[in-house]
Amino acid sequence: MNILTFDIEEWFLEKAYFGAKESKYAEYDRLLDEILAKLQEVGLKGTFFCVGKMATDFPAVVRKIHDAGHEVGCHSNTHQWLNKMTYEQAMEDTHAAVDALEQCIGEKVESYRAPAFSIGSENKWAFEVLAANGITRDASVFPVSRDFGGFPDFTKIEPTVVKYNGIEMHEFPIATTNLFGKELAYSGGGYFRFFPYWYVEKEIKHAVYSMTYFHLGDINPVASGVMTKADYESYFGEEGTLKARYLRYLKFNLGVKGNKAKLFKLLKNIPLNNIFEAESLIDWGKAPVITL
Repeated sequence: MNILTFDIEEWFLEKAYFGAKESKYAEYDRLLDEILAKLQEVGLKGTFFCVGKMATDFPAVVRKIHDAGHEVGCHSNTHQWLNKMTYEQAMEDTHAAVDALEQCIGEKVESYRAPAFSIGSENKWAFEVLAANGITRDASVFPVSRDFGGFPDFTKIEPTVVKYNGIEMHEFPIATTNLFGKELAYSGGGYFRFFPYWYVEKEIKHAVYSMTYFHLGDINPVASGVMTKADYESYFGEEGTLKARYLRYLKFNLGVKGNKAKLFKLLKNIPLNNIFEAESLIDWGKAPVITL
């Protein structure tokens, strides 16, 4: 089972942090149109996790995705990490985001991904927050350590029933592979940009389960320059040293050139489902269970 997802936030980030340039909005509009056209050409439907502010500030973008037949999921309200929020802040953020998206597309939103996969052992209460806001399918677990925490105690790399404080959630974690004795992601974001195409395709074809995740920033840089100290600290919630800002800039731009062709090749060669479709293919009575 191979799952196709996109995280949609670039228009909002441009408006909030990078100058609200109309030229950037036009670039993202063009790239989204290309992606939607390619998906139609190859007959694939994806899950597009959109931030709630996309629904209020750029509703035409969200409706375009929905009208093309793709699942619209929630990606928080303003792309702030859940592991830097309190329970109450996460509840308010999730409610605002889900409500805005549902009003925009006129349908329930039941799939969710936290920005930067920011649900882990220290804020596992986030599953309760999601359930309280009508979310039944989550794709926020990054089952190894990473910059923003990860969830190394999550021992399953397959669709899993998560039980926490009386609620159940269908979890679709990021898939990893063992490389030189270390578990690494390979099928989305900066990992997809870093690894050669042949390696990614080989791993997906050999895996029983894989989860892809892409951003428009993976094929077109989000920022034209290094973030200011103030914007960096507002966005990442950490000290905006010059080193930290340059490292983030390099990370955002690594492997972007030529990545669109790489992505389109994957879409042509690999069968993929969105999360809504994938859920219906799983016998959840036989799925692994993790009680947190």
